[in-house]
Amino acid sequence: MRKTIPAAVATLATVLIATGCSSPSEASGSGGSESLVVYSNSVSDGRGEWLEKEAEKAGHTLQFVDLGGGDVQNRLLAEKANPVADVTFGLNNVYFEKLKEAGVLDAYTPAWSEEVDASLGDAEDKQFWPIVREPIMLVYDKAAYPDAAQAPSDWPDLWTEQEFRKDYEVPTELGGATTQMVLAGILSRHRDDRGDLGISQAGWDAVESYFEHGVPSVPNTDLYAQMAADKVAAGQMWLSGKATREEQYGIETEAVRPKTGVPMVVQHVGLVKGTEKADAAKEFIDWFGSADVQAAWSAKFHTAPTNEGALAGADAEAVEVTDSFTEQDIDWSFVAGNLDRWTEKIELEYLPN
Repeated sequence: MRKTIPAAVATLATVLIATGCSSPSEASGSGGSESLVVYSNSVSDGRGEWLEKEAEKAGHTLQFVDLGGGDVQNRLLAEKANPVADVTFGLNNVYFEKLKEAGVLDAYTPAWSEEVDASLGDAEDKQFWPIVREPIMLVYDKAAYPDAAQAPSDWPDLWTEQEFRKDYEVPTELGGATTQMVLAGILSRHRDDRGDLGISQAGWDAVESYFEHGVPSVPNTDLYAQMAADKVAAGQMWLSGKATREEQYGIETEAVRPKTGVPMVVQHVGLVKGTEKADAAKEFIDWFGSADVQAAWSAKFHTAPTNEGALAGADAEAVEVTDSFTEQDIDWSFVAGNLDRWTEKIELEYLPN
């Protein structure tokens, strides 16, 4: 069943206690600067700690709420009338379009707006701006498949080819952006406007088989830990996550390159409407999306920045690899209009118990 959203203040307090942060009402940090509450699905793997330290040097004090992309979206929607967050970043177009439609965001044109392709974000109303491009991938352990010809070449291989069954990980929760984009990529191949929620029966059969023949993820256990322990050999991952986990777990993985392409997402940053710290939030957005910061973010976390001024100092390999993927042809407006209902159907009918 879909998890209900707890009271915003109670949940935020829990998250802040878990991360060692003070309550949102307390201003802290050097120089007594206003403390900004930042909702993000992109502060794991040390990114939040790095960003907090670098931001503090620039006079910004940050408190993070770290959740999956779908969960961040739902929290912001639930708090629309009484916002807790000041800024949100890391979500892709699907989520930001829904937040925009719901009136959660406020228009703002960052100082670096001329350095990015505004059409990647909200060029019309200027409510969210692109910061990072990222391919969503199926990866496999090269030790399990030293011969690439024997490895899976596309997602459907996992459940249609006997040798891959029960050798790949499937999620047990659907709140994460990567999980939802993987499912969107699978379902988009089976669009049928006469079908259930716009998807043919073949599409729903594919999702059922995907979960049926996979190994359910273990709570608080990384995919790469499972691969290192020979529990599974493949699963979902995003580009920067692949790089950091290979180093952390000492294994090599390969990203699958389906002929149909991979979901290519763009992460954005936006100002939350109704924040009482709008000036400080705008200053943070100006700083965070700047060429210098995005180049440093890329070099540290293996990302492909959208800021053209950041490319010279960015991780060249991350940019090259990102550019090397074929982008799957996905109607993101169709996905945005159906994703919540797809997720609910999958939770009720196909998700492992």
